[in-house]
Amino acid sequence: MAHTGNPVFVFANGVLADIGWLPPILARAAAVIAADGGLRHVLALGRRPDVLIGDLDSLPPGVDPETAAGKVIRYPRDKDETDLELALLYAVDHYPDAEVFVVGGAGGRLDHLLANVLLLAHPRLLGRPVRFVDDRQTAWLISAVAPPGETLISGTPGDIVSLLPLGGPARVAATSGLRWPLRDEVLAFGPARGVSNVLTAESATVRLDQGAVLCVHIRQ
Repeated sequence: MAHTGNPVFVFANGVLADIGWLPPILARAAAVIAADGGLRHVLALGRRPDVLIGDLDSLPPGVDPETAAGKVIRYPRDKDETDLELALLYAVDHYPDAEVFVVGGAGGRLDHLLANVLLLAHPRLLGRPVRFVDDRQTAWLISAVAPPGETLISGTPGDIVSLLPLGGPARVAATSGLRWPLRDEVLAFGPARGVSNVLTAESATVRLDQGAVLCVHIRQ
């Protein structure tokens, strides 16, 4: 899939202790979407989101949603989707060729964190370029059933790369640029074997034959 040079940013209502790294990359955003309470992070950056979406039960006190965002899409509180899920589906539907960066998707409640990460395997998001990002970490899904079934990791020697199978075992066809290479090996669902591998070059590759893994890149 060809990606535009301008990513879409989706702000969730998680923990975001440091926002100093965001302005330089947010300046090139194709769009900024706030998932309900994620609006507080956008406002703290001095921005007005293009879209505010969700049931709007977690907005900052005193904020009028109609003036805080360019467009407001309100859902009932009794719904099957989370606010972040709705925001991500909106992003991939309206910006199909753009990468989507999720900010503020971690911290707080453990169930929210796990549900957020597992959204990467959503049938409508599978194979789309969606990444969770913060100042040091990036996480995304590699799936054998979603072309191309492989990924490139760009960083610095010494960076940590973890490969965590989701939903069952994952067969890794081959890796390159990692201290502990994998070739035609299975990462079982449950054991923590894929945690804390290390980049040995400025880039690494991972290619799957079967299953899906969450790739977490931690910059040193």
